[in-house]
Amino acid sequence: MVNHNQDDESCTKPIGRCSVFYYGVGHMLNDITSACWFTYLLVFLTDIGLSPSDAAVVMLSGQVADGLTTVFAGELIDRFGHFKVWHLAGSVLVGVSFSSVFGGCLPCKLIGSDSAMLQTIGYSVFAAIFNVGWAATQVSHMSMVNCITLNSTSRVVLASCRNAFTMIANLSLYAVAFAVFNVVGAGTPAAVENQYRWIAYISIFIGSCFVGVFHLGTREPSLNLEARVKGYVRISWMYWFKKILYHQVALVYLLTRLVTNVSQAFLAFYVIYDLQMSQSSKALVPAIIFICSFVVSVLLQEITWTSQRLKGFYTAGGLLWVLCGTGILLLPRNMNVLMYILSVLIGIANALIMVTGVGMQSVLVGRDLNGCAFVYGSLSFLDKMICGLALFILESYQRSSPELHNCSTSCPFFSLNRYALGLVPAVCALLGVIVTCSMDLQTLTLKPLEEPLLG
Repeated sequence: MVNHNQDDESCTKPIGRCSVFYYGVGHMLNDITSACWFTYLLVFLTDIGLSPSDAAVVMLSGQVADGLTTVFAGELIDRFGHFKVWHLAGSVLVGVSFSSVFGGCLPCKLIGSDSAMLQTIGYSVFAAIFNVGWAATQVSHMSMVNCITLNSTSRVVLASCRNAFTMIANLSLYAVAFAVFNVVGAGTPAAVENQYRWIAYISIFIGSCFVGVFHLGTREPSLNLEARVKGYVRISWMYWFKKILYHQVALVYLLTRLVTNVSQAFLAFYVIYDLQMSQSSKALVPAIIFICSFVVSVLLQEITWTSQRLKGFYTAGGLLWVLCGTGILLLPRNMNVLMYILSVLIGIANALIMVTGVGMQSVLVGRDLNGCAFVYGSLSFLDKMICGLALFILESYQRSSPELHNCSTSCPFFSLNRYALGLVPAVCALLGVIVTCSMDLQTLTLKPLEEPLLG
C-alpha cells in the first residue's frame, strides 16, 4: 500500500521544464503542415486552375479522412497503448504524403492528362493520405498528456507549451512562405506549383527535426498510470456519452476549432482580395497573429490553473474574438493598415481560447486514463467533420476574386471572405463563451511547476 501511495504521489508531482519542452515540440511537424494546409491549400488549388468547388472537395476529402482516423486511432491507442509508435508512424506518413499534396498532381503526370476531374481526384487522394497520418500523430500526442501526469496544472502547462510550439511552427511556415513568395517567381500554374513545392519540402524538413527531438527526449508513458493499483479496466464509450461535461467540452472544442480553422482558411483571401493588400501580406498578417499567440501561450504557462481561471480566460478570449470579428466586418480597404492591429488581437484571442479549450479536455479526463485517447479522438472527429463541412460549404460559394471595381474604398465590401473571416468565428466564439459559463469543472490537486518556464 505504501508503494501504491508513492506511485500515486509520483503521478501528481509537478513535472520539470525539460519534460515540458520535449513534449511540446512533438507536434511541430503536424502544426507546420497544418498551417500550410489551412492557409494556402485553397489559394494554391485555385491559383493552379481548379474551381473553388473542386478545391472545396479536396479540402473535404482530407477532413473526412482525418475525422474517421481519429476515432479508430483513439480506440486502438486505448486498447494497446504505444503512444510513440503511433506518433512516429503518423509522422512518417505525413512527411511522405504532404509533398504530394503541394507538389503537383502525381496521377496527372503519370497519365499525361490535366483534366479538372483527374486533378481533383489526385489531390483528394493525397489529401486523404496526409490527413490519416496527421490524425494518428495528433491523437497519440494529445492523449499522451494525461498519462504523463495527473497534476492538473502540469497538464495545462503541457498543453500551453504545445500551443506555444504550434505558434512557432506557424511562424516558421510563414517565414518560409514569405521568403519563397519573394524569391521564387510566379505567374503560371507551373511556377505556382514550384513555389508551394519549396514551401512543402522546407516545412517537412523543419518539422521532422523536432519530431526527432521529441522521440529522443520523451519516454513512452504508461497507458494507464493507475493500472498498477487498480488493474486495467476499459472505460466504455457510453461512460463518456452519459457525462454532461463531455458534451459541453466537445461543443466548446468544436467551436474553438471552427474559430481558428475557418479564420485561418479565409485570411489570405480576405487580405488579398477584399483589402487589396500586397502579396507578402498573406504571410506577414498570419505571422503577426502567431507571434502574439506564441507570446501569450508562453505567459499562460506560468499560471496555476483552476476551473474558474480556465473559464475566465476562455471567456476573455472569446469576447476578444467577437470584437475582432466586428472589426473585420467593418474594415474598409482604404484603412487596411488597421488589419495589423486586428492581427495582434486575433493572436491573443486564439491563444486564450486554444490553451484553455484543450485544458478543459484534460479536466474532463481527470483520472479516467483508460479512455483518454477515445476522448481526444472523438472530439477531434467532431472537429474535423464539422470544420470540413463548414469549409466545404463556404468555399463552394467562393469566387476566385470578388468584384471590387465598383465599390468605394471607404466602405466595406461584404463578400463571402469578409463574412467567413469576421462573422463565422465571432459567432462561434460567442457560443463557446456561453457554453463555457455553464460548465461545472472540477480540477485535480493543484501544484505549481517544479521549475518556472520563464526567467
